[in-house]
Amino acid sequence: MRVLLTIFLMVAFFANPLSAQELSGTLKRIQESGKIKIGYRQSLPPFSFIDKDNQPAGYSIDLGKSIVAAVKEKVGKDVKIEYVAVTPESRFEALSKNQIDILCGATTKTISRDEIVDFTQLTFVTGGSFMTLRGKNIRNNFSGKKIGVIKSTTTIAKLRKLFIETQTVAELVTFNSSEEGFAALEQEKIDAFAADQVVLIGLAMAADKPANFSILPELFSYEPFALAVRKNDSDFRAIADSVISRLYRSKDILTIYDKWFGEFSSRRTGAFEALIMINAIPE
Repeated sequence: MRVLLTIFLMVAFFANPLSAQELSGTLKRIQESGKIKIGYRQSLPPFSFIDKDNQPAGYSIDLGKSIVAAVKEKVGKDVKIEYVAVTPESRFEALSKNQIDILCGATTKTISRDEIVDFTQLTFVTGGSFMTLRGKNIRNNFSGKKIGVIKSTTTIAKLRKLFIETQTVAELVTFNSSEEGFAALEQEKIDAFAADQVVLIGLAMAADKPANFSILPELFSYEPFALAVRKNDSDFRAIADSVISRLYRSKDILTIYDKWFGEFSSRRTGAFEALIMINAIPE
């Protein structure tokens, strides 16, 4: 009896430390440091951007905050968020070098990217389109025009393919950020700016005079967005996936969607409605 009691006490005594030791990878690092590093791009409204209070904000930022709440429960302590600005070129390297723990922006999930990072469940679906100054009617006539696009994105690859297939001879002008491209369009240094349609909408709505811009309704690509995490860190990714699935099952995702997209359109796209049903995976 005494032996059994001793064993029971030892199990009870070591239960919490053992649970803590089971954490690995990103979760262990977060527990030890007391902070989680969220990578984001500063000029991709409404997904991630700097708001009027000089704070990171947006649709993907809100998803990240929901994931942080679940991480706090998992590690058993309060966790501080540290936001780290990244660029299209540096974002994946920032993950592999532990400069960030999760990438919350407007990142297209692709097979080639899946070789260097892991992705969560899909968080949005959109496609590439064009923005022009209102009154500059260049639809279906891009030959001889200057088209702006961001470096190191899937958009530029899809755009090159489109122009080859349609035998369009246009000049591609590359920029480091959507903010730079948008400014070039305003200054008429380019004839159109190409990016994910929802990003173009966000840029127009954030402008001083949104009515000065026109966005083509047609899409030239399909862009499935997801959050990115470090490769082979299944425990951390599982938490992110669980949170995203719960948001879809509970329809709480609609509150986040309407917060950031309701101003653009009172009607959600059919693609997003389908995404809700597909991602509402049970626990």
